[in-house]
Amino acid sequence: MQLNPGGQPGGEVKFLIGALMTIAGVWFFFDSVKFTSGHMGLISGGIARGRGGGLMEPTSMGSVLVPLFAGIVALVFDARKRWAWGLTLVGIVILGVEVVSRFRPVKAIKGTHLFLLIILIAGGLGLMFRAYVEDRRSSK
Repeated sequence: MQLNPGGQPGGEVKFLIGALMTIAGVWFFFDSVKFTSGHMGLISGGIARGRGGGLMEPTSMGSVLVPLFAGIVALVFDARKRWAWGLTLVGIVILGVEVVSRFRPVKAIKGTHLFLLIILIAGGLGLMFRAYVEDRRSSK
């Protein structure tokens, strides 16, 4: 089986070791970080601060869903309108930003383990890149 990681023969072992190191580092990272949700998101927090309250959290994400709702209504009415597609896309992007911005990472990891993860991920990526670059140079 010939892999040719740099488009040329050779360097497969370095590339595969680097890929395994990177995969192991990313696996251990996601195993040590847990995500919780809560608090206000980026957009709903901005709306609450804009009302001058800042202390009250909106009880629903209804205000964030308005552009998506209006876009879907417009699409059902006439799907040939470009602005309706644009409004729907903007509504989906706003919803995605709001949901992702509510995530809060909780890192339950020791400093030594974090150091090991950095070495695995960065070293693995470096080895993969090295296999790619060296094979390109040797072919010239």
